[in-house]
Amino acid sequence: MDLVESYADDLRFARRPFTRTLLGLLLLAVAAFPWVAPDYMIFIATLVALYSIGVMGQNLLIGYTGQISFGQAGFLAIGAFAFGHLRIWGAPFLVALAGAGALAALAGVLVGFPSLRLKGPYLSIATLGFGVAVYQVFVNWEVLSGGRSGLSIVKLKPMLGLSATHTTYYIYVLLLAGFTLATYNIISSYIGRAFIAIRDADIAAEVNGINLTRYKLLSFAISSFYTGVHGALYAQVLGHIEPQIFNIGESLTLFVAVIIGGVASIEGSILGALFVILVPKLFANFREMVPVVYGVTILVVLIFEPLGLFGRWLKTRLYFQLWPFR
Repeated sequence: MDLVESYADDLRFARRPFTRTLLGLLLLAVAAFPWVAPDYMIFIATLVALYSIGVMGQNLLIGYTGQISFGQAGFLAIGAFAFGHLRIWGAPFLVALAGAGALAALAGVLVGFPSLRLKGPYLSIATLGFGVAVYQVFVNWEVLSGGRSGLSIVKLKPMLGLSATHTTYYIYVLLLAGFTLATYNIISSYIGRAFIAIRDADIAAEVNGINLTRYKLLSFAISSFYTGVHGALYAQVLGHIEPQIFNIGESLTLFVAVIIGGVASIEGSILGALFVILVPKLFANFREMVPVVYGVTILVVLIFEPLGLFGRWLKTRLYFQLWPFR
């Protein structure tokens, strides 16, 4: 008879059928959602999907590697405008998406070099400076941003007899599923363990043979690739982009999503994206309340639930699984 190594292993085995059932119901709901929801709700769900990809990239950098960055708006802008130009030049959607992500990843490697020397608030300020610099470049170089009129994005063609809204939704959800699986594999691999080791104790990690230069730059590259794809998908949804869209507020939004959803949590990245998309919609008539809600929620999370929304979900699920023996 096989021995159970730990109580955690035993618990995972006990809840496996429950988890599979929940996952099946979730996938069924995601597939059926466009057929029962109005177009504006489908649009919101599409925004959640694309933001989830960007938040995952930010979480890989902040949550798993411990490198705090406030320059994500710069990578969003690079991804969005690169995607727009590639589409105008005739590149297929997926090719333009990969190209936008690759260009953002290259910029991420360049920005990652300060992380080799800087830590904490100093690294945050350096990355913030990068975001501001990119914003100024696109504002002042009309050949890149399209000037005052901005840049129009080639629309996606409807497929399989679906409407344009349905087509965009399903493509974005499939991309989110692909990035989620890729992220799980990254975290479970040697690369992910190296990221976590650097986050927890970079000197000890280096002593144990982990190349800090290689893995810090790699974390910036992967995170920036995700963010560049996020920017490209955002540009495709909007249909028209201007530099003003990618201001520091976007960097703060991604940071808020990471903290509230759950640091070092893939599922928390999706919950965080859902939060930062729904709150502005709920307070559409009181826009000045959105930063207040963000700030109060971050304080509540840091004080009462450091693992974020995903941590609360785990505790709630465990409560009902063990009921009435709680």
